[in-house]
This record gives sequence, structure tokens and C-alpha cells, in this order.
Amino acid sequence: MEIAVLGIDLGKASCSVAGLDGDGAVVVRKRIQRHRLLAFLSPCIVAMEACGGARHIGHFCVEQGHEPRLMSPLYVRPYVKVHKTDDRDAEAIAEAATRPTMSFVTLKAPEQLDLQAIHRARERLVQNRTRLVNQACGFLMERGIRIGTGRHVFQRELARLLEDDDASLMPGKIRIPSDMAVELAEINERVTGLDAEIRAHARRDAYMQRLMEIPGVGPTIATALVAAIGDGGSFKRARDLSAWLRLVPRQITTGGRARLIGISKHGNSYLRKLFIHGARTILHRSTPLARWVDALRSRAHANVAGVAMANKLARIAWAVLTKGERYRPSALLAE
Repeated sequence: MEIAVLGIDLGKASCSVAGLDGDGAVVVRKRIQRHRLLAFLSPCIVAMEACGGARHIGHFCVEQGHEPRLMSPLYVRPYVKVHKTDDRDAEAIAEAATRPTMSFVTLKAPEQLDLQAIHRARERLVQNRTRLVNQACGFLMERGIRIGTGRHVFQRELARLLEDDDASLMPGKIRIPSDMAVELAEINERVTGLDAEIRAHARRDAYMQRLMEIPGVGPTIATALVAAIGDGGSFKRARDLSAWLRLVPRQITTGGRARLIGISKHGNSYLRKLFIHGARTILHRSTPLARWVDALRSRAHANVAGVAMANKLARIAWAVLTKGERYRPSALLAE
């Protein structure tokens, strides 16, 4: 039998596969151990959800002449019939891959995956640092010691308290805040090392160098964006990128009436956060970008203006990546 489309429901130890022929009928249903999956693949369309390990299989398919198609799990879910099982998931993946309107996930290069791993590791350390600071502030608050907001303020005040051997710090139990100070120093050192690695990547890459010419875009945003979308060719328009980042309001239209309901939490939350933070750094500068959003700031909340600026930055970044041009402030003055 000839398989035209092979849908794979990936699992950690075993995978379910469903093969469709040219007419869309299911001709193969099988459960395969994960380590035997690559040997089972044949030249056809290999469809998978974009999840852990899918890109490794996708690169293998490209090397062997197969056609990998990766999709978001959200787009596959409507094709699951009746009860959810692994076999039906594989069948739904295969069927979704045949739809002409389906949006597929671009296969990332190994360099992009390595750079993305650096950002994921850095984000985990930053989150752990925030948890540590919050917990330490809570412990100190129970002893009547209030420390101002901000990580740097906390580190300075904690070091002072430990040096002074404050009597309000749990007599005989100074070990906990002392250990926290040591752990915080270790996390800071690791984050600093990853930041240096990110800057080194940005200095070596021509795409990232052009991106960093945009106000509010530094090495962190530039490397994270290139790791996520490469040269931006998977997006037809700049608005597609900003919509993928969920920097535009959700729209619900019924009865010919459109309603905007605000920014959702879907999309790439890490990149969206970076762009919004980058946008906030230029809102109070005297630049063409800041003047562009002045009218909005006069009638809307500062957070709305920040998201609008982030949307603008994402669109400019897409143009810089796809068109091979440099950032031109004069183009904003002409708008």
C-alpha cells in the first residue's frame, strides 16, 4: 500500500502513526516505539504537532527526502473525532496536514534551536531569582524588616543586614537568609554568563546587527527574534508577525459587527514581553518613534501606548529582516 500522508502522535516512549492514501482513507494504524520511528518512515508527507522532539524528526525527514509538516496543536484539535485517543490524534494530524488553508510551523535550523535554548535557560534563571527574592522578602517581613522593591535594592539591603548581624534576624537562625544571599549571587553570575553569550551571538550575526539599530531593540530581543523566526520569511506581512506575537487586539465579528476584546495571552509570550519592555524604554525619549506614539499617549493609558509601540517595533523588525534593509528613522517622519 502507498502512504501519501503519515500522521504521527509523538510520545516520550512510543508514538501512534496513521497513514492516509491519496484519497484520504486510513490505510495504516500502528503504534511504534520512539527509537524505532525513524526507521519506519518512508518518502511521503510526515505530519506532526510542533512539540518536543518534532524538529529533530523533521530534520531527519529533510535529509532523507521526506516532506515534514509541523503544525500547532491548537490547529489540529478540531480534526479529532469523538473521543480523544492516541490513534485518533494521529489520524487528525494526518488529516489536518492535507488542508490547503493550514498554517505550518517553519522548521528551525540547529543554530536557532541552540540560541533558543540559551534564552529558555536564562528565563528559567530569572524566574528562579524572582521567586528567591520574593520568598526572602516574605521571611524578613515576618521579622518586621521591610525592604524596598527591586532586586538591586534587596541585594544591597540583605548584604547590609548580614554584615550588621541585625538582632531582628531570627537569633541563631541566620543561615537561611545567608544561604539565600549565596544562591542569589550564584544565579546572578550564571545570568551574567548567559547575557555575555547572547551578546557574542549578536555581534557575529548580520541580521542581529541590523535589528539592534532599531531603538529599543538590544542583543536579547535581536537574538530571541532570530531564534524564533529566522529571516522572517514565514510571515507574508509585518502584521502577521505582530498578530503571531499577539500584539494586536483579538477580534470577534458576528452579524457584521466587529468587536476588539484586548490582548490575549496566546502566542510567544517571551518575545511579546521582551518587545513590550523594549518599547517602554523609548516612550520618553525624543525620537521619531516616540513622537509617533505621542498622540496615542495623550488619550490612552501608558500600557496601551507601550503595546502599540511594541507592535510598531515588531513590524519594523520584520521589514529589516525580510527586506535586508537598515532601520531608517526618516521613514517615520514621512508617515
